[in-house]
Amino acid sequence: MDVKQHDLLVIGAGPGGYVAAIRAAQLGLNVACVEREPALGGTCLRVGCIPSKALLESSELYAEASLHFAKHGIKTGEIQLDLNQMLKRKDDLVTGLTRGVDSLFKKNKITRYHGTGKFLSPNSVEISGAETIQVSARFILVATGSKPIVPKGIEIDGIGVGTSTEALNYNPVPKSLIVVGAGVIGLELGSVWQRLGAKVTFVEFQNRILPGMDLETATEARKIFEKQGLKFLLEEKVLSVRSENGLCFVQCEKAGLLEAEKVLVAVGRTPNTDGLDLQKAEIQTDARGRIWVNEKFATNVPNVFAIGDVIAGPMLAHKAEEEGMAFAEMLVRGYGHVDYNTIPGIVYTDPEIASVGKTEEELKTAGVAYRKGVFPFRANGRALALGRTDGRVKILADEKTDQILGVHIIGARAGDLIAEAVVAMTFHASSEDLSRCVHAHPTLAEAVKEAALGVDGRSIHI
Repeated sequence: MDVKQHDLLVIGAGPGGYVAAIRAAQLGLNVACVEREPALGGTCLRVGCIPSKALLESSELYAEASLHFAKHGIKTGEIQLDLNQMLKRKDDLVTGLTRGVDSLFKKNKITRYHGTGKFLSPNSVEISGAETIQVSARFILVATGSKPIVPKGIEIDGIGVGTSTEALNYNPVPKSLIVVGAGVIGLELGSVWQRLGAKVTFVEFQNRILPGMDLETATEARKIFEKQGLKFLLEEKVLSVRSENGLCFVQCEKAGLLEAEKVLVAVGRTPNTDGLDLQKAEIQTDARGRIWVNEKFATNVPNVFAIGDVIAGPMLAHKAEEEGMAFAEMLVRGYGHVDYNTIPGIVYTDPEIASVGKTEEELKTAGVAYRKGVFPFRANGRALALGRTDGRVKILADEKTDQILGVHIIGARAGDLIAEAVVAMTFHASSEDLSRCVHAHPTLAEAVKEAALGVDGRSIHI
């Protein structure tokens, strides 16, 4: 068998893998990337971040036109939903972006292999596609991402009961939808179909929504979502899920048997390492199936590395991208950096929810003394003009040094506003530093400045 030779072989063309491949190629390496899907970009681009955000935007506009245009003096008559066009727009966006990644590979002279890769040895991978080939590389990077967790007792049929992948393509709009799990993915997709007309119920094992997020912010989010019509069954265990005769049945421990047209299972994700034959290269994993790596993303096997969802840390596209960049620069130049204390997390619901740094619960558990400043969007002129007054900005700062430790925002454009907090925390700014920066008026960003002033009890407009 003819063996292909490269400096670096990347397994997986998601946000971590393709970024690592491009940066390594820019730095002069002969790079190849193997991806089993026809389209590049990974889960995030194909069936995750991008298509879900397209549907979120379209459904928000539909709800805005249906419920709120009249308040602005805009009369539209009867609003009609063209779901086929909405889904087509989503698919067109995905197609354009995946082709863009393909063109970037060509621009940077990256060899693309279409197929499934598995280890033969620490330096050799077999790729099964239209034909089977063997690739040898000085360095191999595993960036195969993650896949949805499917708990025992749940039968995924891809028609009635499915994961986030199927939930991107419901057609027609289901009359009723049960979402198992009230985390980020479930809330985003559940809110899409609720806006388009579905009756949506969330079943969550914990006593709150958005586990791991700042509790006060998550509690406020729940109140807002309930006003929108979403229903939550908390502290409820799902015993089984099945599909039968065009209906889905969810057996709950306390609520009994629930019925819906569709069920979305969104209880988290797990590393996607099946079929890689990691044991043949003697690559170590932990109890959760994550690949062990050191601070340079190196596994226990020389010249084999891993980044993204297959290693520890938040399963976020931008985290994987940063690791891809850092890995390539460490490999070639000897130095790369990821600041894990300033990785933002965003929920693209309406309103959006964004966080960076520590939550109040984490600070209390660690015994860190802190002060906080809170400013509501209802006191912000731009939010009032937009008619988007739900939510607030909360800033947590060290009681002694005033260094910003965490920022939590729920409100319009929270996902954009959090970038300011990320920059401030990256440069170890204090709340006073942030409050002394000029913020244009009238903007939503003024709420961030006011929250920073509030840490010291100096907010002006409340």
